[in-house]
Amino acid sequence: MPGRVSSKKPATLRVTDKSSSQTLDLHRTTASSTYALPDEAPSSALRARICTLFGDAQRSTAGHRKLAVGLRKIQEQYCYTATNGRRQLEQDFVEDDFNVEVARCVLRLMNVKKTEGAGDRIVRFLAMFLRLAHDKDAALIAETEAEETLSLPETPSTRLTSHILLILVPLLASKEKVVRYRATQLVAHIINSLDSVDDDSYHAIRMGLLKRVRDKEPMIRVQAVLGLGRLAGNEGEEDRDDADSDNDDANGLLDILLEILQNDPSAEVRRSLLLNLPLAPKTLPFLLERARDIDAATRRALYSRLLPALGDFRHLSLSMREKLLRWGLRDRDEHVRKATGKLFRERWIEDCVGPSKVAEDGRTQQAAPPSLDGLLELLERIDVVNSAAGNGIAAEAMREFWFGRPDYCDAITFADSFWDHLTPESIFVARSFNDFCKEGDDGKFEALGEEKMPEVTKLAFFMQRYTNDLINCIGNNSAQSEGEQEEDIVEKEFVVEQFLHIANTLDYSDEIGRRKMFALLREILAIAELPEEITKLVVDVLRGICGSEAAGEREFCGIVLEAVAEVHDNVTNEELPAENEDKSFHSARSELSDSTPTKAEAGRRSNGEYCDISETDEEKAIKEIMINMKCLHIAQCMLENVEGDLQQNVHLVTMLNNLVVPAVRSHEAPIRERGLLCLGLCCLLDKALAEENLTLFLHCFTKGHDALRVSALYILSDILTVHPLLVTADTVDAAVKKSVYKVFAKGLKAFEAPEVQSAATTALCKLMLTSVVCDEDLLKQLVALFFDPAVKENAAVTQALSYFLPVFCHSKRENMEMMAAIAANVIHSQMNMTDEMDDEEEAIGVKVVGNMLVDWTDPRKLVVHDAALVRWDEAGGKDGAAVNGDIHLTLAESLLERALTHGCSKEERKVLLTMLGKLYITSNTSPERSQAVSDLVAEAIDGKLATDTATKNALNKFHLALTKILGEGRTIRPSIEDEPVDPTLAENESHLEEDSDRGETKMLVDADQVVSGTQDTLLEKLLEDEVEGV
Repeated sequence: MPGRVSSKKPATLRVTDKSSSQTLDLHRTTASSTYALPDEAPSSALRARICTLFGDAQRSTAGHRKLAVGLRKIQEQYCYTATNGRRQLEQDFVEDDFNVEVARCVLRLMNVKKTEGAGDRIVRFLAMFLRLAHDKDAALIAETEAEETLSLPETPSTRLTSHILLILVPLLASKEKVVRYRATQLVAHIINSLDSVDDDSYHAIRMGLLKRVRDKEPMIRVQAVLGLGRLAGNEGEEDRDDADSDNDDANGLLDILLEILQNDPSAEVRRSLLLNLPLAPKTLPFLLERARDIDAATRRALYSRLLPALGDFRHLSLSMREKLLRWGLRDRDEHVRKATGKLFRERWIEDCVGPSKVAEDGRTQQAAPPSLDGLLELLERIDVVNSAAGNGIAAEAMREFWFGRPDYCDAITFADSFWDHLTPESIFVARSFNDFCKEGDDGKFEALGEEKMPEVTKLAFFMQRYTNDLINCIGNNSAQSEGEQEEDIVEKEFVVEQFLHIANTLDYSDEIGRRKMFALLREILAIAELPEEITKLVVDVLRGICGSEAAGEREFCGIVLEAVAEVHDNVTNEELPAENEDKSFHSARSELSDSTPTKAEAGRRSNGEYCDISETDEEKAIKEIMINMKCLHIAQCMLENVEGDLQQNVHLVTMLNNLVVPAVRSHEAPIRERGLLCLGLCCLLDKALAEENLTLFLHCFTKGHDALRVSALYILSDILTVHPLLVTADTVDAAVKKSVYKVFAKGLKAFEAPEVQSAATTALCKLMLTSVVCDEDLLKQLVALFFDPAVKENAAVTQALSYFLPVFCHSKRENMEMMAAIAANVIHSQMNMTDEMDDEEEAIGVKVVGNMLVDWTDPRKLVVHDAALVRWDEAGGKDGAAVNGDIHLTLAESLLERALTHGCSKEERKVLLTMLGKLYITSNTSPERSQAVSDLVAEAIDGKLATDTATKNALNKFHLALTKILGEGRTIRPSIEDEPVDPTLAENESHLEEDSDRGETKMLVDADQVVSGTQDTLLEKLLEDEVEGV
């Protein structure tokens, strides 16, 4: 970074007016000549030597070092005195003449465009020479002299640098962008090649470059930030105090650059700042923020260049490490994901293992050998307990690690001693390695996993030991503090969860191991104190052990329901009287649901008398709620793993009658809501049950709170997806169907509850994509919601609709026709919404809406072309180009009918008629529909609906295409009588209007369909002339 050292001002530099017949030719034939070069003095031997070196430097960078040494020799010859006291001069030259000649070559560079490589080579050569010259001058200065002064020593090289900068700084404000670019580029290279500059040059450069960071040209801003990045680290408080408060200087150089890093529209500018700003506590958060940059190359630069050079990653906060991994490994760009994986498995692991081995000659040898302790520390540094749970990033990071580090795969071992003292990090190493071997490269590493991992029986014994430790820890009231005990429980839970993840991938062909694991899981499932996540994993593993056939499913359901009964009986036996100890699960459930008072009822007494609930009764009621919640959670996990018919499984019927139905009827809200989820899962297994309870879920949405409404929407969506005939069959009750649609319509309008709105949008989009729901009103609501500015804060809704609308239209012909039918109403609604909005609110332009509707209904974009869309040629082949244009005819009919109504405003009519010029019309259309649309066009022309040139031409072109299709001739009757229309002018005006409205438009009418007969004749004449010329 250039250091700033105060020094005396250099001597006044003299710029002589000399000319020469020998000049440095930097490809002047292609350079701009807008910059006026100064008058020149006569040629000299010094000029010839310098120009020769610069001429050689512009051809290639290979000899720059040699040429810089040659130029330095010339400088020493004319700027230093020989030992005998006389100057070694061929002519009477002085130091200023050498400086003027070098500056003269620099001025020739200002007119060279960016595309010329010679200009960049000259810039590099000059920067290399100045660096070499400064180093040579510093070596000539005695150490004692350097220690006596604190100022920057004045040497021929410092005076040459000051002279060049004095010429370049005024050119930074040139009106010509080429001059500004070259001047800024050269100043930036000079700054980056030197260690220090004097105060006067520093302030002049700083002020000039600060103005260039606001330049309208991105290439100039890039060079400006490259220069300012080197100055940012040396900014002092005096710089801020001396700055004018009205200028950018007052904000501080570093603050200005950070603001540009966040807000500059050019990705290249942001990337240049990312790689050139100083690494400091103030700048680091802004630099790491670029991991979410919209430009993929900038994100890749952060992970591949900045973070590896940052140093020890352990200096970053824990949350920032986790964010960087999550953002990088889940980036949509493949190169960013690869760079993140490489950073994790090569750079971060080395920080934990230790530095690479370095040979005596200073060259780096291979990386440090694999170290299990280093790997465990790496996982600890990313907080594996939290980052591996749920949708955490640790599993993805370790997958990349094993793929990229085969040395660790070979070195890792899982001996019995490894399993004796497990920590969250060590068990996660085993789990991630097992997943890698099972999933990687189509089983390529499966043999490696079987070799290193223990067999099923041994793994079951290990899991049993750590499960017992967890149960003892939960039930033990030790002398540990509450925080330490909770942390210990969380770690032991994590260990057991990882065991279950491993067990879910094992091969249970070994009957002994299968029986051991089956008995262990059955025993674990009946432990009421276990957390819900462990219970869910146990059920999942049990489902895999029982097998996928129907008999295995029945066995699975029986085992789980036995565990449910045992959980209930084991806990309630402590509270129930002795005479009820031999009751069955059914009787226990009946006792609980029928006679046991709830919290709300326990205080009631007959004749309106109330008394307080005793502490014992309250604890009992709470315990009963916890019992029911645990039983319902086990049942929910079981139902999520069942696919068979409910009525064919006696265990499921028993569970429904004795557990789920009483829970739905419970007065306790938590039990009722979880029972509702179980009932919804049961409905997926039985259509009759779903039909009976459909009104119940509708009622839950209408009367429930936001969380219950979200659950009801998802349950309804799943039921209709599995049983679509509930709303699509001809025998469906119209009132029920209307109620279902009404629920989704209310959900779309729930702006006060974003979660409900996003759930309704997502559910309805899925149902419409699968053609379960086909309703124009709901589709219109979805389109209106997509263009509503009020929904921009709900990112889930915006993202869902951005994907749904084009996919819905382009996936099926019927969907596209439905969109075409509602297009005019959507335009009308958008116009009304725009008129009702305040001036401060920003609405999407109506023309943009029209362009998107035309694109969504373009028949050429249909993914699946059925027989109605494809024409067959004489040879029996498919003519894919002959796309049926009836869809856009339907859209045109809808637009024209709306435009012909009396309630259509002038602005709305203009948008509707302009859309006609963008429709795709071919001869492969229905003649009856074409004639009907043609009549509407004629009516619109007779009614003089088109009032401006663009609208008139759009209407005329559409009428021309229809007339040709109907075979009425190549010319049409005059459509607009009051003035002639120039199609070219109208098309240009139309494009200008569309560009101003931020919508990119494209005329979709085929050019070959609107070419007149005279144009064909002209083309034939041109071809004939060409043949004659040949």
